[in-house]
Amino acid sequence: MSDSFTLGIDYGTNSVRALIVRCADGAEIGSCVVNYPGGRQGVLLDPKDHHLARQHPGDYLYGLEKSVRGALAGAKKKRGFAADRIIGIGVDSTGSSPIPVDAANQPLALGQKWKKHLDAQCWLWKDHTGWREAARITEVAARHRPQFIAKCGNIYSSEWFWAKIWHCLAVAPAVFDAAYSWVELADWVPSVLAGVTDLKQVKRGICAAGHKALFCDEWGGLPDKEFLAMLDPKLAALRDRLYAQAYDATEPAGQLCHGWAGKLGLPAGIPIAIGEFDVHYGAIGCGVTEGTLVKVIGTSTCDCGVVSAGKTVPDIPGICGIVKGAILPGFYGIEAGQSAVGDIFKWWVEVVCGGDEAEHARLTREAAKQKPGQSGLLALDWNNGNRTILVDQLLTGLLVGQTLYTSKAEIYRALIEATAYGARAIIERIREYGVPIDRVVCAGGIAEKNPLLMQIYADVTGCTMQVAGSSQACALGSAVAAAVLAGAHRDFPAAQAAMTSIKPKQYRPNPARRKTYGQLYQLYRQLHDAFGGVNKSADLSAVMKDLLVIKQSQR
Repeated sequence: MSDSFTLGIDYGTNSVRALIVRCADGAEIGSCVVNYPGGRQGVLLDPKDHHLARQHPGDYLYGLEKSVRGALAGAKKKRGFAADRIIGIGVDSTGSSPIPVDAANQPLALGQKWKKHLDAQCWLWKDHTGWREAARITEVAARHRPQFIAKCGNIYSSEWFWAKIWHCLAVAPAVFDAAYSWVELADWVPSVLAGVTDLKQVKRGICAAGHKALFCDEWGGLPDKEFLAMLDPKLAALRDRLYAQAYDATEPAGQLCHGWAGKLGLPAGIPIAIGEFDVHYGAIGCGVTEGTLVKVIGTSTCDCGVVSAGKTVPDIPGICGIVKGAILPGFYGIEAGQSAVGDIFKWWVEVVCGGDEAEHARLTREAAKQKPGQSGLLALDWNNGNRTILVDQLLTGLLVGQTLYTSKAEIYRALIEATAYGARAIIERIREYGVPIDRVVCAGGIAEKNPLLMQIYADVTGCTMQVAGSSQACALGSAVAAAVLAGAHRDFPAAQAAMTSIKPKQYRPNPARRKTYGQLYQLYRQLHDAFGGVNKSADLSAVMKDLLVIKQSQR
């Protein structure tokens, strides 16, 4: 094991990163991050529709080759490393990010006819154009197949597989008809590395299938054709061209083909782990166990936990999904999250204030000098809709309490606090249904670089916040899966014990600040429940005045 390495490849929203890891101890030997060349910071947008977000599949291939070769170049400078000692590959990606493909597993957008057609691209996770379709799926399932949506919080999201595909049928029927089928990005990249040119041979991961496509063995896999025909007969016909099985991380997606082995400079035939979503493998990279909540904080935030498959997990309203094997084999994977976190800070600092990284740092320093409630501000963290616990992508952001003296830094802190309140709502909902949360481990650049945010999260939630040892937890988790599959470790607990770690620095709740944030959170929930439709008769007339009382007490 001291001589073996694995490669984790992490497809994020704006970039792809490759990480080479030593199997014995998780030491990171080489890494490389490559930005997607297309669109705006890698995302194809439409100024006429803020719900639209796509990516060109060619960017994934460009990033794959360039990032792996870059990571290898760095690793080769380290003593004891050689490319032929890489024994496995793991891949994770954003999701649900489905790609329309032909029968040979070729994305339509890689062909001349469709290369510039927005609807023929990968439908990125943050695309919400299918919100009408998602609402209709929820409505029909509630009447005819309530079990389908019970496992995903009783509401089907516009971020997910069927809503996006159905919307493509509605707005671009020519694209829908040209596509033989659709493949999630997390499944497509492993199949490309394995040289799969027959769509029927693409191995689908239970992570994407269960959380986003309503796949469950209890009802025979994907939703039945009778149900899909209630939506549209063409969706029912598509079912036969999708898949009948989905696999957890004990199953390989394939072996590295000679073509890609040559392109990347890796040994042919090494196993490729089944694809999972970034945060699910990220949870593994953070050492997730039962009782641990992992928060990967990036452009959005995804929260993941596991519960032994030997236990009964109740259906939890508003949660993104409860899927057996979606994270760790032998455990139910529980997913929740927030549709925008880092994106909110980016919007405020870079779009509204016209700043850069230096402005982020300056506003953080100023915001750190403020006390909870001192600004009199309260915000809702819904600038890209609400993923959990309301599951409503038509919700938008809100800022209450501003005056003629409100500063940019005060708003910046209020936005951080808003995301912390959203995080607390998720933790409370999961605990309410008997799922233990004994510790919280955070990963991602924001968790590492922003102590202010981490302390605010501790004070708001009442939980001690720990930080993952790796700055690339998702790629590390993919590498861990590859190490288990390749036989470097006997199972996932052994691999996690050897290859993952937690940073020494912890953020513990401050009792005084926690008390003030308790008052502010109650006001947040008033706004949350009123604008979120939970309390349709809410009287919000006291919220501004209560904020002023808290403001005065802090000054």
